[in-house]
Amino acid sequence: MPAALLADRGVVKVAGVDSVAFLQGLVTNDVTNLPEPEGRYAALLTPQGKILVDFLLSPAVDDLGGGFFVDAPRALCADLVTRLTRYRLRAKVAIEDQSSSIAVVAAWDVEERPQVVGDIYRDPREARLGWRIFCVESEVPRILARLGAADAQDWDARRIALGVPRGGVDFVYGDAFPHEADMDRFNGLDFKKGCYVGQEVVSRVEHRGLARKRVTPVTFAGARPDAGVEIRAGDTAIGFMGSSVAGRGLAMLRLDKAAEAQAAGQRILAGGVEIAVASA
Repeated sequence: MPAALLADRGVVKVAGVDSVAFLQGLVTNDVTNLPEPEGRYAALLTPQGKILVDFLLSPAVDDLGGGFFVDAPRALCADLVTRLTRYRLRAKVAIEDQSSSIAVVAAWDVEERPQVVGDIYRDPREARLGWRIFCVESEVPRILARLGAADAQDWDARRIALGVPRGGVDFVYGDAFPHEADMDRFNGLDFKKGCYVGQEVVSRVEHRGLARKRVTPVTFAGARPDAGVEIRAGDTAIGFMGSSVAGRGLAMLRLDKAAEAQAAGQRILAGGVEIAVASA
């Protein structure tokens, strides 16, 4: 069972008796009646329906007043606290960036829940991504020694192979809609819950099928294309390259343009590297 410290992830804690109702009115997924060992994938959107930050959240089991741990990109945690605080108004919630004291560890290639100290839940996006573990920093060496230390790049390679996007690399925060970031395919959207910020736009895209571009698995031979490089089919720009490992990657592509290029036998190039659209 390999496990890796995800140093690029941070933790925001939202605690208090109103924490469920508070988050339920803001994020893209249903957080009511969430059992203790389970997590949810969700995002905070702009009123126009674009992703400000996506995250995993799970019940904070040590908080008798109710609450959640929010596992988000570490670089965005301070901004997430600021944004959530703006919405707090009179809600009885406390919002705190705990990234300096709580670590995030990923463990995979095992069906059973890891028997280590920490708050543990299965990654809600894709079962094969394994488990997420929240623990105090001092527990990380013990957890890695017990489970089998791996590098964060090993976990990232698994994510890419499974076609799961990473915000800030495979899609641009503040620019991508949830469907473009495949949140509908990786359990990040609930279309039956009540209103939340940006909900009308998300519902419109879902019902009308308007997602013209998406993060899409691609394959290539040879050197990896650089993340962010423009992808072109002939003279037409059709997207940009995201994260990649040997032979596999993710790219934000205009689906219609990519299909037209493939049907015409036209080469699709990412910074001079030929890529092909593939299934995850």
